[in-house]
Amino acid sequence: MKYHPLLLLGLLTVLGGTTQASQEALASSMQEARLEATRASEQLKAALEALNALTKQTQGDLRPAYETFATQVPKVEAAATWTRARVQWMQGDGRRYFGEWQKTVDGLGNESLRKKAQKRLDAVQKSYDKVFTTFQASGEQFRGFLSDLGDIQKTLALDVTPGGVKAVRSTVSHANWNFRGVNRSMQSALKELLKTEQALSPEAK
Repeated sequence: MKYHPLLLLGLLTVLGGTTQASQEALASSMQEARLEATRASEQLKAALEALNALTKQTQGDLRPAYETFATQVPKVEAAATWTRARVQWMQGDGRRYFGEWQKTVDGLGNESLRKKAQKRLDAVQKSYDKVFTTFQASGEQFRGFLSDLGDIQKTLALDVTPGGVKAVRSTVSHANWNFRGVNRSMQSALKELLKTEQALSPEAK
């Protein structure tokens, strides 16, 4: 959905200094979230690739492949921690910005401008809510993926052998299945993050 630049400029002027600062902070946070989500998505793929490479190795020493996989697990844990923290921030500080925006819109005396401002607010908040929902879903799906990775790592830690790898194959398959769910949520979040970031930017079109 497109908005006329003059309308956007007018709304930003009406919102005033305090809200303007909040808008800039939220826009910056959305940009940071998008960059972090991109890195988290790449980290998930790297961990899964290392795991699959280990299970597909048919000859030679399995230890180097296992160690490569093992180094990826704490990185995925860090990505999961970041996702949980982002959800908490969006539910608290992020939503306060929209509360301030709503109060400003409600106080507009010009009915025509108030309706346009409300439409604009609703559109941005809808995109923001989608980001929040997809991050929540990612956080929940992360738990299953991390659980699989952790169990595989523990199982193989003292049994890095062809027999040990064979024993975890079903869990590896489950990890691949969990990854697809997490990745779908992350890609959806990235798409909405970009929309929200652009909507909050003074250069939004």
